[in-house]
Amino acid sequence: MRVLFVCLGNICRSPTAEGVFRYYLEQAGLASRVEVDSCGIGSWHVGKAPDPRAREAAARRGFDLSSLRARQLAGEDFERFDYVLAMDHDNLTAIEAQRPEDSDVVTGLFLAFAGLPDRAVPDPYYGDDGGFEAVLDLIESASQGLLAEIESRLETGP
Repeated sequence: MRVLFVCLGNICRSPTAEGVFRYYLEQAGLASRVEVDSCGIGSWHVGKAPDPRAREAAARRGFDLSSLRARQLAGEDFERFDYVLAMDHDNLTAIEAQRPEDSDVVTGLFLAFAGLPDRAVPDPYYGDDGGFEAVLDLIESASQGLLAEIESRLETGP
């Protein structure tokens, strides 16, 4: 099973989702069965570490983002991943525009797994530190829902 989180530049929301979800998988004993990655729609930050504010907020909660580096969404991602999850509606539109017609990858807004099917993870980049904490709250909630779905799929098969 493979999960890809997508935001605009891959330095705030999607690497946070990657780090949080990876932690949850480790806690559930599923880290060896589920691959997790993140990327951005744009190429502005390729190769860069997550925003320092995102890393600091995550670290305060025990999530390590230090090894992550930004990359851009690529065509092969639609073949490699089972889930390609967007942080907001614009990201989802860009994902769907790049998605091959024959792809059976599950796409959608990440917060649907928190019971918020139409809600976006807000971009904290231009705000204060409180925005990064709010993003973490949403991502933790959605990660729990996604973990429950993946656990169920792994138990019952595809």
